[in-house]
Amino acid sequence: MKSALSAAVALSLLFGPVGCKKPAAPAGMSMPPAPVSVVAAESRDVPVYIDEIGRTVAREWVSVQPQVTGRVTELHFADGADLKSGDLLFSIDSRPFKAELAAAEATLAQSRATLDLAKVDFARSAKLLEEKAISQQDFDTNKSAVSVGESRVKQNEAAVETARLNLDYCSIRSPIDGRGGQRLVDVGNIVEANKTSLLVIQKIDPVYADFTVAEKHLATVQAQMAKGPLKVEIRLPEGTGEPVAGELTFLDSAVQTASGTVKLRATASNADRRLWPGQFVRVRLVLDTIKGAVLVPAVSLQMSAHGPYVFVASKDSKAEMRPVKPGQRQGDQVVIVEGVQAGDQVVTTIHPFLMPGGPIVVLPPAGAQGGKP
Repeated sequence: MKSALSAAVALSLLFGPVGCKKPAAPAGMSMPPAPVSVVAAESRDVPVYIDEIGRTVAREWVSVQPQVTGRVTELHFADGADLKSGDLLFSIDSRPFKAELAAAEATLAQSRATLDLAKVDFARSAKLLEEKAISQQDFDTNKSAVSVGESRVKQNEAAVETARLNLDYCSIRSPIDGRGGQRLVDVGNIVEANKTSLLVIQKIDPVYADFTVAEKHLATVQAQMAKGPLKVEIRLPEGTGEPVAGELTFLDSAVQTASGTVKLRATASNADRRLWPGQFVRVRLVLDTIKGAVLVPAVSLQMSAHGPYVFVASKDSKAEMRPVKPGQRQGDQVVIVEGVQAGDQVVTTIHPFLMPGGPIVVLPPAGAQGGKP
């Protein structure tokens, strides 16, 4: 008896249930039922999505540079600090610029005094011209002196404004709200205007997630974007925690011919700083929603030479093999487009005795009262 049972098991293991005839049980002996676990196929709304790998990018990125040349005299921030627009970052030695401002103001005062004198001479020459006490040439000369004096005053006023701006530039402030990186210069260094990088500031809330999709998906993405904003889910590579919700905000104007892909960008809130600029992330672009989709556990889906299939427990405790048309995977489940209806008892256990039309015995769920897994 034991040798006959071993032979049946060997035949089942060798040929398997897929696309093969059921091996005959030894004479005078029936095939034992296969113990299996089952799960009811469920129906719910699921998303249609595209999964891609992307990289996070700061919303704003600024390299702080001095606008005057001078020696750094003081630092006013800590490396990696959160900064507000207008916060003081560096101080440059302001003494030379104060002297330039004082010189410019003195020159302006001198030009204004010269203009006042020219105006007095011009007014006097106007009266003398009426009395024909001076020539027309002298009158024109005095008139020209007033015009020259006014132009010189404007020029000196501009010089004063430039000197005042240079003095203000000695105090370098944050241009945006963001997080500062590591300082690139220390106190005592001579920095050059518009050349030396002092600090990089990045705004990381909200944050961008840049990714690409294949050219074949472009028409679908465009059609769905025309209906409204598309949702995006951003996950860290290790997959911990809930995904960060975002929205698709950019579709590039051209396909990258070298790779056959098109660039997209999502924007997501990052108040908790889970996402960091330059980080690799998994991006899911949600295109649509399937209403009432049928889902089964992914472990129940099998593959044969004729295509995918699942086993379904029939009412008479037999294993029914169902060819199916699977859709997208949804976590631990997979969408079944054809072949299974909601409520069908789908087998999730692969057993040596499990074969089309073969007897089965359904095990109670693990942890069920009075049942053994």
